[in-house]
Amino acid sequence: MNRETNPRFRTDLLLLAAFCGFLFFYGLGAFGLVGADEPRYAQVAREMLGRSDWITPTLQAKAWLEKPVLYYWQAMLSFRAFGIVDRVARLPAAFDAAMLIAAIYFFLRRFRPGSELDGAIITASCAGVVIFAHAASTDMPLAAAFAVALLGWYAWYESRRKIYFAVFYIALALGTLAKGPMAPALAVVIVFLFVAVKREWSAIPRTLWIPGIVLYFAVTLPWYIAVQLRNPEFFRVFILEHNLARFSRDVYHHHQPFWFYLPVFLVAMMPWTVALIFAVAKRVRLIWAGGKEAFSSSEDSWPLFLFIWMLAPILFFSVSQSKLPGYILPAVPAAALLVGEYLAARRGDKIFNAEGAEVTRRSRDEGKLPPLFAVAHGILCGLLILVAGSAALSAASIAINHKLQWGSGAYAAAAIGAGCGLGISALLLSRAGLALLSRVTLFAVVISVAAILRFAAPVVDATQSARPVAESIQAFSSEPVPIALYHVNRAQEYGLEFYLNRPAQKYEDGNVPAAEHVLVAAEGSESQFALLIPGRRVSYLTSIPQQKLELYWVGK
Repeated sequence: MNRETNPRFRTDLLLLAAFCGFLFFYGLGAFGLVGADEPRYAQVAREMLGRSDWITPTLQAKAWLEKPVLYYWQAMLSFRAFGIVDRVARLPAAFDAAMLIAAIYFFLRRFRPGSELDGAIITASCAGVVIFAHAASTDMPLAAAFAVALLGWYAWYESRRKIYFAVFYIALALGTLAKGPMAPALAVVIVFLFVAVKREWSAIPRTLWIPGIVLYFAVTLPWYIAVQLRNPEFFRVFILEHNLARFSRDVYHHHQPFWFYLPVFLVAMMPWTVALIFAVAKRVRLIWAGGKEAFSSSEDSWPLFLFIWMLAPILFFSVSQSKLPGYILPAVPAAALLVGEYLAARRGDKIFNAEGAEVTRRSRDEGKLPPLFAVAHGILCGLLILVAGSAALSAASIAINHKLQWGSGAYAAAAIGAGCGLGISALLLSRAGLALLSRVTLFAVVISVAAILRFAAPVVDATQSARPVAESIQAFSSEPVPIALYHVNRAQEYGLEFYLNRPAQKYEDGNVPAAEHVLVAAEGSESQFALLIPGRRVSYLTSIPQQKLELYWVGK
């Protein structure tokens, strides 16, 4: 690397470290674990660590075989290093998101020099990446490993260097350990479609590289074989029920309409949604106008690969009968890189091949943003700031009045959001708009994330997490007394089991502890659960009005 590029390289790394450190690691514990999955996965990792068992995931001492082991391994190492707390349970996702951004930066620096910083920052600032970087789940480990695998395959496609094949197969193996056979299945679909469109069929037998296949199985098979030997039901539970059955039938009540992922994906791409629409429209126009010739030139290969990579997960899971937002997270990096390519084309950046030689210069398109793009993107950034202001307002209203009240503050937040949107639109309409695009967008992202984590997180914690409920229980008894539940939802059940580190028994299932215990019951249900414990002394402790729960002490 020459002397001129060294300072820029160091500046890029410092900027990315600061940006990703804030977006991914700041506020990991701002609110407690939410939903059913976060506390459940965290508890599985805690139990595995407690038994020093790296093979069988368990939940409340029973085998839990719904997901592979990669997240649990990462959480176990995190717990061992930093302690068993909720923010540490989210650390693996934050780390994986950071590794994803690093992989994108170094890939672009090698194969698309000049666009590496934009590509990395656009990906890092997508709402889907930021949200799942703060989630104790298997989605970010899969998305990061899957993206590295596809970047490795395309690096081989351009350079024909086998080292990138090793990256492809190892990352694909990690994706298989993160969430199962979906990773290799999607990779096969994407590579096949790309090769078919390019009519380069010779790439398929070359992709079936024997040393790479050996690497893949060397990474994946030890755990899969070990867990199957210890748990003969693993194949039925994991492969048949939680992969095949989940895809073909709505087994777990996650049914959504076919078009469900379109709005989800557009939200996941914020604040770059408008840019993505323009990038996709341009790609479709080129394909429509060029026909078969649109795929023949080498400079079209990279955006075409990204286009296929983006569409495949969305279409694949749209067909599935079970739909959750996190399923299409692997498509977000491709869409972000496609946005980066579109913006590079507007700037007139140069394209280089794998050897570093200039291939062509893209059309400058006058080096400006389309007016519609500038206005729509500015409005979207203003909406982000409006949401942040509304979050602060809502939090203050709930804290002061214990309920949401709208007044003059709402108009002030709307005025600030509208003002910022108009101001950003005006900047983007100027001749320097294209150069200012990343800066003003990052301003909106940082302000929004900071405000949401600072002001909305306490509200989420109070209303959606079991952490305040567990803290109330611990305030009455520092001893690990038995916990019972009555008409409490799954998220609260799993959350209490993580925060209290002990199983909860459910009255409605006939499991009433014989010993004295704390009962967490739905608000206003005392007369109902009293029929299940005739003759026992019941004392009211407190209520959690934000979650419509009440706590009772049940004596013998």
